[in-house]
Amino acid sequence: MCGIVAYIGPREAYPVLLKGLKRLEYRGYDSSGVALLNNGLKVYKKKGKVAELEESLVGKDLHAHAGIGHTRWATHGEPSDRNAHPHQSANGKLAMIHNGIIENYAQLKNELLKKGYSFKSDTDTEVLLNFIEDIQINNDCGLEEAVRIALKRVVGAYVIVLLDEDNPDTIIAARKGSPLVIGVGKGEHFLASDASPIIEYTKEVVYINDYELAIIKADELVLKNLGNEKITPFVQKLDMELAAIEKGGYDHFMLKEIFEQPDTIFDCLRGRLDIINNTITMAGVQNNIEQLKNANRIIIIACGTSWHAGLVAEYIIEELCRIPVEVEYASEFRYRNPVVHKGDVIIAISQSGETADTIVAIDKAKEQGAFIFGVVNVVGSSIARISHAGAYTHAGPEIGVASTKAFTAQLVVLTMIALKIAKEKNSINEERYAHLINELHNIPEKVKEVLLINDVVKNIAVKYKDATDALYLGRGYNFPIALEGALKLKEISYIHAEGYPAAEMKHGPIALVDENLPVVFVATKDIYHEKIISNVQEIKARKGKIIAVISSGDEIIPAMANDVMIVPEADEIVAPIISVIPLQLLSYYIGIAKGCDVDKPRNLAKSVTVE
Repeated sequence: MCGIVAYIGPREAYPVLLKGLKRLEYRGYDSSGVALLNNGLKVYKKKGKVAELEESLVGKDLHAHAGIGHTRWATHGEPSDRNAHPHQSANGKLAMIHNGIIENYAQLKNELLKKGYSFKSDTDTEVLLNFIEDIQINNDCGLEEAVRIALKRVVGAYVIVLLDEDNPDTIIAARKGSPLVIGVGKGEHFLASDASPIIEYTKEVVYINDYELAIIKADELVLKNLGNEKITPFVQKLDMELAAIEKGGYDHFMLKEIFEQPDTIFDCLRGRLDIINNTITMAGVQNNIEQLKNANRIIIIACGTSWHAGLVAEYIIEELCRIPVEVEYASEFRYRNPVVHKGDVIIAISQSGETADTIVAIDKAKEQGAFIFGVVNVVGSSIARISHAGAYTHAGPEIGVASTKAFTAQLVVLTMIALKIAKEKNSINEERYAHLINELHNIPEKVKEVLLINDVVKNIAVKYKDATDALYLGRGYNFPIALEGALKLKEISYIHAEGYPAAEMKHGPIALVDENLPVVFVATKDIYHEKIISNVQEIKARKGKIIAVISSGDEIIPAMANDVMIVPEADEIVAPIISVIPLQLLSYYIGIAKGCDVDKPRNLAKSVTVE
């Protein structure tokens, strides 16, 4: 989950690294550091955010044409200066940055301790680095060969990038399980965990695969496998603009990304939804329609917000396609002994396409003969490459740690997949199909309408910023949205919140209700509306503070609620795409009112590439 950036070429390396670290800080912000080759190897690192590193380096001689940088999300060892990356080897000649976890680091550390090595940090990274140095010394070999030998012993996930004082014109990098992209410029190369630090300089990139080793000079890129066989780099063009990773006048990335949703949803629909001919064009679905429509069952695997998107998809697919669906946490699925058969379809959902648990779960299901369909946002990501087929969400870069626009894009893609399968399977009639096509077509405009209540939500947020707990309730398609709303509030404001099916509140959560508890109802008009009105009355009778997301024209719930957030009416199948927007805004403004760093919530990172 850490952010990695590196540069080699004619430019001054430090400004490239610093800007890159700021753009990657959403991946981790416990500490940061840089290593520069400038008449020897110089390492600077600091606990805290990148701005604190930058301040500490004012006045230092930072001249160099090769360097590596790192912003950390702590795994082994608490956030501190000494645990920050880069780490230096015992002899001081090597510096390394690392994203991932070395699972057998304790065994390697014991071997090195017996040889007289000592350690300055608590990290698994320093252990691996000294292990590489030890191999280099004992085998009298170069760094490239030492890395290759070391990685054959390593158990775990990693991207490592190394500088060698004795070979200042070369950077060595390797990957397994964590992302790494190399930007190819004119006489220069850039390395990063994702494309955001690279897009300013070049749109030509190479995505490094597992078990590949990169030997990088200013004017040369050599890829090899761990067997020392050369691999031809596949250069791709980035489909990303620099403006997509800037704030664009907004105070925070999260707010920008909430307000981008009319455009990101439109981009997701564009070229796929044809309102005139009532068709959906998705090559990944059409080219594999037999596997999809004839699936014995569909298993959706995901984590966090993507798991909530999977829950909505379960309702939609079962309703429209009449195929049984199970939704699994990838982190649980990978460690169970799940029953998976040939003929089962796995839909793997991940914004980054790099979620470690989801990748392992995919591998496990593939071994058992399942067909893998990936739904990801990041082009060229690991899940996109290892799936049999898939669909991109086209939400664009999402910098805010708490997912917003990526979630709604996932819902749109999953709805289109369900409609496409249902049409091919003849499990939906023409009238219903045409109606839902039209409903999807209208979503971007309806989301624009929702965003007009921004000031209303801001005022509501101020009223509830001092709450210590909150309860989110919904029924049917809106139940997963209640879960997502509660998650957002937890992530952004650190207020304890729980999401429940509204009918379940009498089975426990109603005991929490008093005059101090905000209860958020996702209560848009659907077949459950009369039932949820009864649930609202039960909370009101116990003096709970009722906040409700309701459809326009509802005159019943406003008479009972303390506060309402009104959204346009929509078919219950697409309503979650609309009803989640006020909950995103509510969590944002409560976080702001409490003085929280909404783009970088404590203890969280954007892409969970480690267990």
